[in-house]
Amino acid sequence: MSDNHLAELAGLSTAVCWAISAVAFEVSGRRLGSLSLNVIRLVIGLGMLAVWGTIQGRGPWPTGLGLDAWGWLSLSALCGIVLGDYCLFRAYIELGPRRSSVVMASVPMWASLIGWALLDEALTRGQVVAIAITSLGIAWAVASKPRGSGARVARRPRRGVLLAGAGAIGQASGLVLSKLGMGDHDPFAATQVRLLAGLGGFALVCTALGWWGRILTAWRDRQAMVPAAIGSFFGPFLGVSLSLLAVQHGATGVAATLMAITPILLIPVSYWRREPVGLGGLAGAALAVLGVAQLMAQQPAS
Repeated sequence: MSDNHLAELAGLSTAVCWAISAVAFEVSGRRLGSLSLNVIRLVIGLGMLAVWGTIQGRGPWPTGLGLDAWGWLSLSALCGIVLGDYCLFRAYIELGPRRSSVVMASVPMWASLIGWALLDEALTRGQVVAIAITSLGIAWAVASKPRGSGARVARRPRRGVLLAGAGAIGQASGLVLSKLGMGDHDPFAATQVRLLAGLGGFALVCTALGWWGRILTAWRDRQAMVPAAIGSFFGPFLGVSLSLLAVQHGATGVAATLMAITPILLIPVSYWRREPVGLGGLAGAALAVLGVAQLMAQQPAS
């Protein structure tokens, strides 16, 4: 299998993993809260990575990575896992999940621009068009709301847009910096470094907010721990590792675009729950699928 095809397969697999983890985290997040869930999912993910490292024979600790790799991967975690996720969750409050998701559809664009600036990653004209079509389709799908389904008024729309934009740039930067630091190292070991740095970042946030009592209480919620463990397997453990595998073998912008189709994959879940989707959502999904097909048909830039 060529590097290009491996990157595409890993990117699509990442989107599937994140769709599964999103459903699981939605269930546990209702009981735990977003900040507590962020800390718990990182701890569980690190435990799974330690077990996997032991099975691989390298031990429970990430080995073979130099100080440069640790530095770039830690910075990527602070940008993507801590800053990106924190700004996104705040945007959900200020702007609403639907509008925030529209802004987050710009992650592939930012990843392409930052990848070009930092890694000199060139994209063909066809790839740029395909990325634009896919991003537009995703934005259209998540922005569409059937008539009569109600609409939430944003509390602070300008602040919400800025937070969502910062979240998008943070996640895109984290992806590019991960590639910069990972090199040819094992994606699972690189993920372990990112989660350790991310956990350290959230520990500072929790200390500043005095949140440790709530987190300890959340740990005792056995009913929430099962979906949290499922989400941690498909999210921090497998999903993040596959995302690093994708950027390791392909252009960051292309990988980010394939990963971004998670909202499209969640449309069948909405149908199963009897939630309204509407023609706009279906049309946006069809456009995103068309963009992905065109993207996978393109040859990488030389």
